[in-house]
Amino acid sequence: MVNVALNTLTENVSFTDDLMLDSNLLVLPKGCPVTEDLLSALREWDFRSFYSEGSMSLSGVSDESENSVDISEEEEILENKPSVKIGENVKKALETSLHSRLDGSDKTRMNMVQQVYDEYMNYIEQVFTHYATHNTIDLQELSETVTDLCVFIKDNKRFMLRINPTERTTNKNFLVIHTMRTTVLAIAIALQMHTMDMTKIVELGVTSILHEIGMLRLPPQIYMTDKKLTPGEKLQIYKHPLFGYGIVKELGFPTTIQLGVLEHHEKENGTGYPRKLTGEKISTIAKIISVACSYEAITSPRSYKDEKSNFDAILELLKNENHPYDDVIIKSLLYTVSLYPIGSFVFMTNRKIGVVIDTNPENPKFPVVQLLTVKDEKGEPVIIQTGKSDIKIARILSRREQEDILNFVEGKTNKAASPETEDDESLEELEELDDDFEESSVSTPVNSRSAEMENLHKAEKSNQNPLNSHNGSVAQTKPAPKPKTQPENKGDGMEDIDISIFS
Repeated sequence: MVNVALNTLTENVSFTDDLMLDSNLLVLPKGCPVTEDLLSALREWDFRSFYSEGSMSLSGVSDESENSVDISEEEEILENKPSVKIGENVKKALETSLHSRLDGSDKTRMNMVQQVYDEYMNYIEQVFTHYATHNTIDLQELSETVTDLCVFIKDNKRFMLRINPTERTTNKNFLVIHTMRTTVLAIAIALQMHTMDMTKIVELGVTSILHEIGMLRLPPQIYMTDKKLTPGEKLQIYKHPLFGYGIVKELGFPTTIQLGVLEHHEKENGTGYPRKLTGEKISTIAKIISVACSYEAITSPRSYKDEKSNFDAILELLKNENHPYDDVIIKSLLYTVSLYPIGSFVFMTNRKIGVVIDTNPENPKFPVVQLLTVKDEKGEPVIIQTGKSDIKIARILSRREQEDILNFVEGKTNKAASPETEDDESLEELEELDDDFEESSVSTPVNSRSAEMENLHKAEKSNQNPLNSHNGSVAQTKPAPKPKTQPENKGDGMEDIDISIFS
């Protein structure tokens, strides 16, 4: 690896391998000469050091002459070499996924879905990089790749919506993570609406992948910084829909895609940008991306705020204060992720911990929940249809509680890799975790447990369900024992939400 300082770069210098700013950002493709425009941009952005796995060349002649290749020979090799489309790895992952489904277990299927998801993230990154270096995007290939994604989401929605950013994806460009999550959610919403044919949904998916491409016209330190943006930098960010519109228009993409890219930050009430459009003047594709984009932003960490839970995000969007979003699309979002969004950890009225794994098409208040600590006679996790069972969701778990559970489960997963680990032992420890949630606060709280977790037993013994605050009560098979003192049940934030308007 060669470290390269900015002051060593001059016009017409090239490299035998890509010149990189870091593991994600390409500065100069191999073989391309440095231009004065590039040098000016690097100085303006204050980028001072780079690296390359190759050697420096001048006018195509490498300093390592013995390893150099004549330009005409290299061009001939490239012409004869069959071109590999950037979506090939995605297709391979999809083909592999078809065989993985034969196992039938949720764990195997979840791993398979994660692999496909990761490949689509890589694909999006390649689309962005290819445009940044070649100023081209293959619309036909992009449409075909999105078509496959639409079908995959339709077949694996409940698994796709459970995927959240992990440590192994944090090295990805912020735009890649945001784009992938927004695209998955936008397609899922469109499938739920039942008003768009597959051609329109594919156009939505293409638009969603490209909706932030205008950011590539901005200095990376503006949209990738951890610092608070200045007013001038915010004004630059507000221009990205215009830049994106210019890009897809220049590439000759359909008008529907152009408008979706241009309008994805417009709001129903006219408070959006760049044109402050209202209501029917905003394209349907842009309205869907606006909702998906906002949901993703609320649930993701930003330099200026902490992320909120999926549950808090759905509540915030359902309130729809000042009506920035289309009610029909908000309803579709609700039925796509449920009132307790897929992937949320919940505490049940039978005092067990569960995770929401699917929605209920009849009523978003009663999703499908998998209990973490209870197995059936075959050793499989017990799954509860809360709409048809006496066991209901008592409340959503706080973010701190969810982190504790995820850390615990991850520890059990790592321990399971050891041959000494016994399933019975793991199950007993999981049951102890249930007991921890059931205990009232005795002695000093454990540091790894939130104050809300310590009072969980009190809240559940009140024999009230947060859902009772509206639209009727929820029955319980066995009433919880009445405690000596009846604590106040403050609910879980749903008291202000009336979803009957969507019925």
